[in-house]
Amino acid sequence: MRLLLLLWALLAGEGAGIPPHEDAARVARYVVHQCDWGALATLSAREPLRGRPFANVFSLSDGPPGPRGSGVPYLYLTALEVSVQDLQVDANASLTVSLAQTPYCKKRGYDPQNPLCAHIIFSGTVDKVNDTEAVFAKLALFSRHPEMASWPRDHNWFFAKFNITNIWVLDYFGGLKTVTPQEYYNVTP
Repeated sequence: MRLLLLLWALLAGEGAGIPPHEDAARVARYVVHQCDWGALATLSAREPLRGRPFANVFSLSDGPPGPRGSGVPYLYLTALEVSVQDLQVDANASLTVSLAQTPYCKKRGYDPQNPLCAHIIFSGTVDKVNDTEAVFAKLALFSRHPEMASWPRDHNWFFAKFNITNIWVLDYFGGLKTVTPQEYYNVTP
């Protein structure tokens, strides 16, 4: 029976499917790898919103498509972008990703706000990656977002990552679950 369920999930295009809600760290890794974009919230550095929350959508990737990613949300940024200007003043941010952007929730009739339509909330900082890590970040991002390679060079794009300090998982009724970065990175997705 279990083999039939796994086969059905594979045929439905969802790999092995979302992990059980009791395994919050694996759920977080799964959701991040399934998502191609997230909402990044910063504290605005610009008037008239200075010091107030400001959210913006960014493409992201934790690795090329496949069974699992690195868990690190990579971003392709330019200092011309308003949220990046906020980050230059205060690198602290939060990032939310949700299975609502995938077929998972729609196929099941889940509203994006329904906790069963799992979403993950990270807090941390956004930092430019070094040249060595930029090689993987480029592979991760350009494999999922190929048009990025043709974006205007005079915008001085750079690769960055979301350095995770806190993780919250909402994938079931009853409230948020907290996952430590150590649990998140040590789990096999």
